[in-house]
Order: sequence, then C-alpha cells, then structure tokens
Amino acid sequence: MFDLIISGGSVVDGSGSAMYRADVGINGEYVDAIGDLSSAQTARIIDATGLVISPGFIDTHTHSEGALLTDSQHANGLRQGITTLILGLDGMSYAPLSPDNYRIHRHYLGGLLGDPPEDLDMSSVAAFRANYHKKVAINTAYLVPQGTVRLEVAGFRDIPLDQHALAKAKRLIREGIEQGAVGFSTGGAYYPGPWGDTQEFIELCKTVQEMDSVYVAEPRRANASRAFGGDGVLEALEIARQTGVKLHLSHFRTDYKNPGTIEDRLGPVDAAKSEGIDCTLDIYPYPTGSSISVSVLPSYVQDGGPEAILRRLTDPAERQKLRDILSEEFEMSVGLDEVVFTYLPKNSHLEGMTLPDVATHLGTTVADALCDLLVDENLKIGYRGAPPHNVANWRQHNLDCMNLLSRPDYMVCSDITPAGSFTHPRSFGAFPRFLGRFRREFNILSLEQMVHRMTDRPAQRFGLTKRGRIEKGHYADVVVFDAERIIDNATYDDPRQFPTGIPFVVVNGQVAVDHERCTGVLAGQAVP
Repeated sequence: MFDLIISGGSVVDGSGSAMYRADVGINGEYVDAIGDLSSAQTARIIDATGLVISPGFIDTHTHSEGALLTDSQHANGLRQGITTLILGLDGMSYAPLSPDNYRIHRHYLGGLLGDPPEDLDMSSVAAFRANYHKKVAINTAYLVPQGTVRLEVAGFRDIPLDQHALAKAKRLIREGIEQGAVGFSTGGAYYPGPWGDTQEFIELCKTVQEMDSVYVAEPRRANASRAFGGDGVLEALEIARQTGVKLHLSHFRTDYKNPGTIEDRLGPVDAAKSEGIDCTLDIYPYPTGSSISVSVLPSYVQDGGPEAILRRLTDPAERQKLRDILSEEFEMSVGLDEVVFTYLPKNSHLEGMTLPDVATHLGTTVADALCDLLVDENLKIGYRGAPPHNVANWRQHNLDCMNLLSRPDYMVCSDITPAGSFTHPRSFGAFPRFLGRFRREFNILSLEQMVHRMTDRPAQRFGLTKRGRIEKGHYADVVVFDAERIIDNATYDDPRQFPTGIPFVVVNGQVAVDHERCTGVLAGQAVP
C-alpha cells in the first residue's frame, strides 16, 4: 500500500542516465518503489502518461528568506518545479544576529528581502532554520553569510577585524556549519561585507575548509581595491588557492554587453582549475540582473548603517558631495541609466520606470531622484537592469547560457528577488526557461543532462542528503512536467506570470502543486 503512486511517466532520475518508463511509489516522505506498480494499492494516483517524472529542482542561488516568512507558499518558486532553495547568498541574510542587529540588517535589506516579522529569533543558524522547518512549502538550505557575521562581530562599520573579532567570526561560521549550514558566502556590494579584504576572507575560509564545506562567492564589485588583483573573480580564486576550500561562483556568465566572450570570462577560472582548484559555478538564463538601490551608494555613505545613511542623504553638504559622485557615474555610463525600479512600496506608481524617466517625472536630476526616493522609501528600493535593445546580442547571450551549462561544472539558479510588481522575470521563469525554451531552441543538452544540472549536481555539491535523484530511499521531492510544453511565461514587461507545463510538484511526499495549482501544504524542511 502506497500513499501516492505517480504512474505511466518517463523517469529522468537526475543522474544524467537515459530516461526509462516506470511508476514511482511514495510512502511518507520517501520514494519507496520504482517500477511496474500497476497492481499496487495506493491512496492516490497521479497519472503521468506522456509526462516526465524528475527529481525536484534545487535552486542554488535565491533571495527568498524574507518572502518565505510572509508568504510561506512561495508559489513563484514552487510552480517552477523548485523544491529546495539555498538561502544566505551574497554574504547577506538574517543569521546569526542579535535582535538589534537583525532589525538593522532587516532594514538595510528590505528592498531585496522584504519585511519579515521584527521579533523572530535569528541568533543562530539553528534558530534561523527553525523559522522555516515544516512552516513553508519548500525545502531550505542555508549558507553562513560573511556580511551578516561581520555585522555581528564588528557592527555596521568600516573597520578591520581585530584578532578578537576575527576569532569570533570564525567561531560563528564553525557553529553555523555544525548547526546545518551547507557553506559560507560572500557578496559583491551588500554592506557591511565589502569592508573585508582578501586576507580577512582567507582567514574565514580556512574555517570553511576545515569543516569540509563550500565557499560561495558572488565576485565583489564594491571596494575592488581591497581585493587580490583588484578583481572579484581573481580574489575568489586566490582565496581557494590559499586555503584549499571548495569554491562555487555565483551566476557567472556573459551579459548582453559582452556576448560570445565565454573563453575570456572563463579563462581565469579554467586556469585555476588546471592548478587543481575545486570550482563550480551556476547561472540563470537572463541577460540582466537586479539588486537594491542602497547598494549603489559609495562605501563611505554606508558606514554606520541605515540610520547613518539616511542622515547623510538629508544633509545638504553630504547631498552635494553625493550628487557629484552619482552624476559622474551616470555620465560614465556605469549602469544608473539602466536602473528599472521593481519595488517602491510607497511609490508603487513609479515601479517599472527607469531612473532617468523617474527623474524627468519628478522634475529633478537623476542623482537627486535616487536620493529622494531612498529617503522617502526608508531605503527600501529594489531594481533590475533594463532588457537589452539589441536582440542579436540577447540571442547570443542565450546561446552562451546553454554553452556554459553544457560544462561539467555548471548548475542552474534563479536568483529569485520576488518583491514588487515589476520583479525580475527570473523569479517566475528561470528553470522552465532553461528546461523548455532554451533546450528546445538550441538543442545543445539532452533532457537528461538538463535535469542533472538542476538536481543531482547541486545536491552533490552542497551535500544535500538523499535529494536530487529519483531513487528508492531518497526524499520524495518530485516534479512532473511535459517536456514539449514546459515554458516560461514571465517577461521583463509582464514578469509575474507562472510557467506552463508543470502540473505536479511533490515536496517530501506531499503534493504541493496539483494540476498547476498550489495546494497550501507546508511540507518543506530545513535541509540537509
């Protein structure tokens, strides 16, 4: 007797091996049998005739920790077939933090992570994990974030870590991994993280290596002068070289400004790998990214945290200094002209507009428009890059994505940033965009290879026990999809659209999506 049988489908088990026809029997949280179960008794049957039965997708890079605490269903991830999210990316999240520091970081990251309750216990990784375990619809894994640890041991200040603070930071990392974290992360521009230098990161990663865990780096953009070689990628590789830590580079790809340059982009990585450095990477299938507007402010403005930032933004002398810096950046075309606001909770009528358009609408300069909005929104602003105008470059970028994913060291991520009416389309479409649209268009990877990069490969890299495969005794995280119909529907101009072709999703043996509708079941576990 089974609790659930998924019958009549083609099993793509996650290993990369050829698909085969079989039924999948589930009891409790686990896959209990695979084969011909046509005569078996069961409480429920899902007819998967003509469909694919695969492991649930593992998303290696998301920013969903805040959204999950206010929307436990997380339909935009679940409907993509994602059954496990890795949190704590880019060196920033909520734990381990004291109550006061949690509220400070919650404020600073509000434009990206939203507004979870103020009174949650985030004092340890164990406490963080307890806020999600069997309370949300999707499994969660966690990386100890460097910027969060830095806030806890040194405050929101641009100071070097002294011997005492460094020892405390290493202890927090060790304890976090002992309590279930699957690695450690650093970020590109989210403070207070970028105030660390390469040597600080090396010292912290010595602990990560000792724990046989993974270092996940979003290559730094802020304070490049503090990085080895003045470059975030070179810095991450040098950290791995010096410590022997396992390295994973986040959303590493070409973009629409440099399509077709894979060899140039991957040159330093491949050179390091030839030396024996253990490095993997992930990618989402879009040419532009997203972030929070407070992160574009200069390093000195960040010192002291959210309240100090707001004071500087409203001080006339400081505002003039900042106006000059931001205006110069705009004239140098470093990206401010491509900012599209995705999340402005007090000014939602401006969501979907570019920064220059908003400045024109408000009758002011680009610099003042950004500063005024940051004050009005209490720093809580999300944005994404505008979609490319050059369609040929965009198509080449799409091809680059598939060529990168064809490598044996790549896996798939979404980089979900769900807040706002004009969120990035990746928040709703990343996995089906790869598995449906790109797979069929470019025909570079087989269905089995694609699924492997979304399931078993990340499970192995991050040590997610008994996940990532359809296998007897493994957790029953399962996606049932139509290989010919699966496709993303989210676009830059209409991003909050669910994909089609994914009728069923099972999380830990419970049906979480039933005929393309979320069931409300909250079976997600804090893993591994």
